[in-house]
Amino acid sequence: MSPLRQGSLRRLQEFGVRPNRELGQNFLIDDNFLAVIGRAAELGESDVVLEVGGGLGTLSEYLARRVGGLHVVEVDRSLEPALRDAVDEFPNTTLHMVDALELDFSALDPLPTKVVANLPYGVAATVILKTLAELPAVELVVAMVQREVAERLAAGYGSKTYGVTSALAQLSSTVRVERRVPASVFHPAPNVESAIVVLRRTGPPPAREVVDLIHAAFAHRRKALAGSLALAPGAPPAIRERARAALEDMGHPPDVRAERLSPDEFAELAERLRS
Repeated sequence: MSPLRQGSLRRLQEFGVRPNRELGQNFLIDDNFLAVIGRAAELGESDVVLEVGGGLGTLSEYLARRVGGLHVVEVDRSLEPALRDAVDEFPNTTLHMVDALELDFSALDPLPTKVVANLPYGVAATVILKTLAELPAVELVVAMVQREVAERLAAGYGSKTYGVTSALAQLSSTVRVERRVPASVFHPAPNVESAIVVLRRTGPPPAREVVDLIHAAFAHRRKALAGSLALAPGAPPAIRERARAALEDMGHPPDVRAERLSPDEFAELAERLRS
């Protein structure tokens, strides 16, 4: 048994760790997948990595040995003793016992250049989008997530799974599903499939008006995009008519649905509606 796997199982017993289902905790305990994650993340000594969901510190310990700086974020304070057992020996590592959704990523010092994490299922997509929005210097995100989340992030426009998450992620990055992950590498084994998803930065985060437009466009998926925009709270007068005209100018039918627009076309539509 490898030292990292031994450490994980030892911490489970020594610190009386009980995985919290409500927090979506499924601890990574198979270090064979650490190498898979490490290769995908292209780790180097100059990297500053943000890890959200430190858990038992299995991935934290692996990362700390390979990068210049590491921020580990964990919301469950009952895991702090186990996490400190894993990372306290590494002076390049800072442990943040806080809810990642409430943490200002842009205030981290030093600023992360990569995100590598086994993300809690319930907040995975939110954390990834928050990362892309708040950390424009992050060039690469490698995350273990529920397979459905990975496929939604990578979905092409026109598909059934394409939506807000897909469009927002792809406006500033390329997305690929690296590989599926068996349930046996986690404790406890989840009831859903997992996957490693890789996002590589291609541009700055979208403007607030583009983000708002995408959310409004998909708020009523069965309606035409223009009609969905008209139903948004605080929608400006005549937005339906203006959107229909703009969509026609872009080569779309005026009653096109949101899933037919590419991420870049949402940015173009926002610009047309602003002028």
